[in-house]
Amino acid sequence: MNKGIYIATLEANSGKSLISLGLMRTLLGKTSKVAYFRPVIEDLPEGKMDNHIETILSYYELPIPYEDSYAFTRSEVIQMRNKGQSGDIMDAIIDRYKKLESQYDMVLVEGSDFSGEGSVFEFDVNVLIARNLGLPTIIVASGVNKTKEELLGSMEMAYKTFMGKDVDVIALIANKIQPENLELVTGEMGRFLPEEVEPFAIPLMNTLSNPTIKEIMEALDGKVVIGEEYLDNQVGSYGVGAMQLRNYLNHLNNDSLVITPGDRADIILGALQANISSNYPRISGIVLTGGLIPEESILRLIDGLSQVVPIISVQQGTFNATNMIGDIQANIYASSIQKIETSIDTFMKYVDFDAVIEHLINLKPRGITPRMFQYDLMKRAQKEKKHIVLPEGSDERILLSASRLLAMDIVDITLLGEPSKIEEKITQLGIQFPNRRPHIVNPVSSGHFEDYVQTFYELRKHKNINMDIARDMMSDVSYFGTMMIYKGHADGMVSGAVHTTQHTIRPALQFIKTKPGVSVVSSIFFMCLSDRVSVFGDCAINPNPTADQLAEIAISSADSAKAFGIEPKIAMLSYSSGTSGKGQDVDRVREATEIVKSKRPDLKVEGPIQYDAAVDMTVGRSKLPDSEVAGQANVLIFPDLNTGNNTYKAVQRETGALAIGPMLQGLNKPVNDLSRGCTTDDVFNTVIITAIQAQGL
Repeated sequence: MNKGIYIATLEANSGKSLISLGLMRTLLGKTSKVAYFRPVIEDLPEGKMDNHIETILSYYELPIPYEDSYAFTRSEVIQMRNKGQSGDIMDAIIDRYKKLESQYDMVLVEGSDFSGEGSVFEFDVNVLIARNLGLPTIIVASGVNKTKEELLGSMEMAYKTFMGKDVDVIALIANKIQPENLELVTGEMGRFLPEEVEPFAIPLMNTLSNPTIKEIMEALDGKVVIGEEYLDNQVGSYGVGAMQLRNYLNHLNNDSLVITPGDRADIILGALQANISSNYPRISGIVLTGGLIPEESILRLIDGLSQVVPIISVQQGTFNATNMIGDIQANIYASSIQKIETSIDTFMKYVDFDAVIEHLINLKPRGITPRMFQYDLMKRAQKEKKHIVLPEGSDERILLSASRLLAMDIVDITLLGEPSKIEEKITQLGIQFPNRRPHIVNPVSSGHFEDYVQTFYELRKHKNINMDIARDMMSDVSYFGTMMIYKGHADGMVSGAVHTTQHTIRPALQFIKTKPGVSVVSSIFFMCLSDRVSVFGDCAINPNPTADQLAEIAISSADSAKAFGIEPKIAMLSYSSGTSGKGQDVDRVREATEIVKSKRPDLKVEGPIQYDAAVDMTVGRSKLPDSEVAGQANVLIFPDLNTGNNTYKAVQRETGALAIGPMLQGLNKPVNDLSRGCTTDDVFNTVIITAIQAQGL
């Protein structure tokens, strides 16, 4: 059984980081514990981490000590090889790898960077490591500056070399290919590959190839003048500002980098004004050459602008600085969240690795793990993209999550609010939307406003609603967003970051209404614990449900769990287990359990049962030895809101569990409520489950 995968490249700058990031996401969606390992890393200044390792460990929050994630630096390998200690090198690499293999379900091993001595040496080292670790290998090659024949010839040679050294190759990936040539390249690879080896091609992504201002500053040893918080701005193109301003403005492109001597205040101020103007494209930053910076009065003027871009100063002259910028190779850093998520999205879009991974892992984990669950959520949301409206459009958490969701192409988004205020907030936060932007709608100036007012009036006039009241209601973002769903202009809504639960769900209860056969709207949280995912309900809506309502909450929660890939085993929680307890509260739970059994005999349900007996196998067997739920419950139904809300928060805070939700159940169309203390991740996850609900699950 294989417990690792090796990524090998044929040259430097092949885009290997994209493959590692995407493959790690795929692996974490298929098995619970994945490690990352680099046998050989580049030599680095003391105290600085290898960029590849830092990026993977940081983004995926892998609990691996940095020193365990690699074996040697390049200089150490060369020194040992020169001393005839090649065998010791391999022994140490195997030892480090085996340590990780014994602790994890899968290890992703990334080969060297080809940035040192001859590529033949590095290629041979990669073959040798993969062979000695016994790992199936993915070969990655870049199509940049190669003819079709050169690319395919090098890939066929690499494939035959690895196979000839008894290394199984499971896939070939041609990276950085012109989009129009993708099918041609995969087809040609298929000519020399056997059926079991998968060929893939990934297009050249300019958003990943272009450097950030931070990379340019570091390469030129520059200093920040203004806008340090925007150094992650990505450069789309660059040009020298040497001509008159009136002529130079015509040469600006979207995300242009302006390179100009530091004493050209006219170019600097003109470029910044163009960045603000709706008649010119946005710029990414300004490089001031010659070690010159503008006078204090000019700097004070710039600092007071409502929108600024990073401005850096370099010692090089304009000609040298421009040439050096043109030679910079863009990288992905731990802080480059936008590039990381673009890489993952690109991998997921062009590399269908599910069948290969299933074959490699060959494991059947007990239940669904949190990583599997979150991976599955994103994959399911992406299969049928939905349109989600977010009424609290100017909230920082909403905007940050929207940028992530759009970058990963999970949903379409509409933000409600005053467009100028939202755009100002986007600029303040330095948020960029490289692929597509959200729709921004002011309810009262929307073309649908009068239609929505009329519709609301017709729906609610029996409640003594007149047109003036209807107009006031539709001016409210919660009512407007809910009406978007009702009219089919959006598929779901997520709110509550700044509004109360009542404010969020009241419009839905008034005209979205409940599904046929459902009498009570309830909620669940998906509690992502360290080794499993449990469903908690109801922790947000119903204070003191009756036995009938409790039974309906349990049935709805079980159906929701099943729709999200969790085979439900329901525990109807109380302060006693089985027949031991008496009293009004426990009798209500007992009655609710019997109602569930009579209405849905297909469901596994136990109650009344205490929390420890529900989730701990030893306690469960002791208290209810004949139960098929005790000790393994994954749908936990609390007897009242007080118990449920306190329990979910206690579990979340004390165990560090991720609580996704609340997800409302029972409405005809999905509307979900956030906590006012929610994080950006909470918004991100809630939007995803809302999108999946909108698919009809």
